[in-house]
Amino acid sequence: MGYKSILTVLSDARQLPQLDAAAALAAREDGHLSVLSLGLDHTQVGYYFPNGMPYAFQDAIDMAVDQAGSLDQQVRQHLARYSDLRWSSEAAVAQIGGIANLVGMRARFSDLTVLSRPYGEDAPGEAEAVVEAALFEGCCPVLVLPGTELPSDPPSKVVIAWNQSIEALAAVRRALPLLQSAGSVEITVIDPRAGADGSEPGAPLAQMLNRHGVHADIAVLARTAGTVSEEINRRATEIGADLVVMGAYGHSRFRQAILGGATRNMLEKAKVPVLMAR
Repeated sequence: MGYKSILTVLSDARQLPQLDAAAALAAREDGHLSVLSLGLDHTQVGYYFPNGMPYAFQDAIDMAVDQAGSLDQQVRQHLARYSDLRWSSEAAVAQIGGIANLVGMRARFSDLTVLSRPYGEDAPGEAEAVVEAALFEGCCPVLVLPGTELPSDPPSKVVIAWNQSIEALAAVRRALPLLQSAGSVEITVIDPRAGADGSEPGAPLAQMLNRHGVHADIAVLARTAGTVSEEINRRATEIGADLVVMGAYGHSRFRQAILGGATRNMLEKAKVPVLMAR
């Protein structure tokens, strides 16, 4: 099993470097890369003079169409350099509220979505909505890149952030192709709770992975950092991991937006690429 259908979504020319990472992965997996170039209509109803709404709508749509077309053209020129890559590119226009359905439908029929980190100075404002659309509407695992580099080929060391949740197990299953090719895998358990069956923390997961040909060590850690995400980042740096696998949004998006959470914090502060699923 591998990643044969890989999706990446762009809404700004500053995201073009992520194409190289997505293309490299598609070539490595002998898969097909699909690129969606978004033009966004930012029209806000109620902020225009009387009878001016149709003109405002048309101007916003025209600008979004031009944006999507220009970005799509840049994508095609960029990918034309790859002679051994199967790829397709399309342009689409949406309002902010329409991103979920548009991106979700493409992600739903993809094995993996590759995106840049949605927070930071260079991240466009809609990047968070694109990540969440792939995860929630598309039910697709997302590989989030803190920069433009993929894990080494294959990943040399992988950390599985394990908390026994359904989301974490979904991420592990979606990451199996990468785990099977990794040189080293560690199941990192932070402040574990006792399993319902009395088993050691991480042991059932290690057994499952072993049956898939993945030997995984288990590290049980006490939380000494302020947050779980800081502990995961610290551990990944400490052992030289080049990929983290974790579940996404075990708590609601609203709660994480207000109070924070491991998913939100990792999307913002991850030091290495993170594969998330739910």
